[in-house]
Amino acid sequence: MNQKTLNAEQLAAFGNEIDAIKHQALSERGARDANYIKRVVAFQRGLAISSRISIFAALPFLPSLGLAVASWPIFWLLICAGSIGLGIAKILDNMEIGHNIIHGQYDWMGDPRFHSKFYDWDTNCPSEQWAHSHNYEHHTYTNILGKDRDIGYGILRMDAAQYWHPAYLANPIFATLLMLFFDMGVALHDVEMDNLRTGKRSFRETWPKLKQSLRKTARIWGKDFILFPALAGTLFPVVMAANAVANLIRNIWSFTIIFCGHFPAEVHTFPKHVCENETQGHWYYRQLLGSANIEGGKLFHIMSGNLSHQIEHHLFPDVPAHRYAEMALEVRKVCNKYGIPYNTGPLWSQYASVWAKIFKLALPPRNSQTSITV
Repeated sequence: MNQKTLNAEQLAAFGNEIDAIKHQALSERGARDANYIKRVVAFQRGLAISSRISIFAALPFLPSLGLAVASWPIFWLLICAGSIGLGIAKILDNMEIGHNIIHGQYDWMGDPRFHSKFYDWDTNCPSEQWAHSHNYEHHTYTNILGKDRDIGYGILRMDAAQYWHPAYLANPIFATLLMLFFDMGVALHDVEMDNLRTGKRSFRETWPKLKQSLRKTARIWGKDFILFPALAGTLFPVVMAANAVANLIRNIWSFTIIFCGHFPAEVHTFPKHVCENETQGHWYYRQLLGSANIEGGKLFHIMSGNLSHQIEHHLFPDVPAHRYAEMALEVRKVCNKYGIPYNTGPLWSQYASVWAKIFKLALPPRNSQTSITV
């Protein structure tokens, strides 16, 4: 990817054009946006309820009860439909609903059900912790090594400028575990367990956030792995397994979309000094270079929480995300005008480049490597 350096005058002009796209979208917010999020929430809740019903409806057809072989397909059809449906419902709740509401994209509605200060999503991370680690730290200091803790999430080496340690030989293993248990990775992110491990923070300092996160995890896991399975009586393990599969589906998909928006080839990282006296135009410029989009259809974008438009999300985090597809057309025009690269590609290629980076950065550097600057 060729990077064009813009002077101060060009950065100001560029920033003004990006600002104009943002303000146009904000000025148009209204019934269309309110109706959209209400429809998505209604669909998500209906899907979650019907999926749980499907899981329980499968139990009478469980093959172990000695029923005829002909009943087995009914059991697997209902249990798979329920597990997959519940997984999709969890994806929608986390990505298109929770993530975007907590960003304040619908605060203007004045409806507590869709307000960032009151919304509590169906995942292990407390909303207020997410608002700090993600909305503030990540979106303010996107891809700045040493300031954006999303680079590696405290366990991965995702940048060549990160100090290499033999433990990073397990980078692919750590990444796989993070993918499978992404809900816990997110839950512990703002707790900063890595700082406790390295001695930068004491247990007493860590405990308040850790306790809050563990309480939320206990509530979420208690619902999925104790309450609902208990309703099945002796078939407790079947319902628990179905719920575990739904969580696994959500975790793998969330990891995939988020990593493809932040870590594929040609996404830039930056040293700490770039944010000193940073202008709005330069901040926009950094967001563009530090993000990547994923190409797909309308359903794909909804399922990704429109984080398939990660570039637009980093530029306009408080704009209703369903507008990103149309805003992307304008952003690309501005990028072409100023010769700024616009990183986009299909899911398979972005995902492949992410894993290539994970494996490559597991190995010790062969020469001196530094972060890319702007």
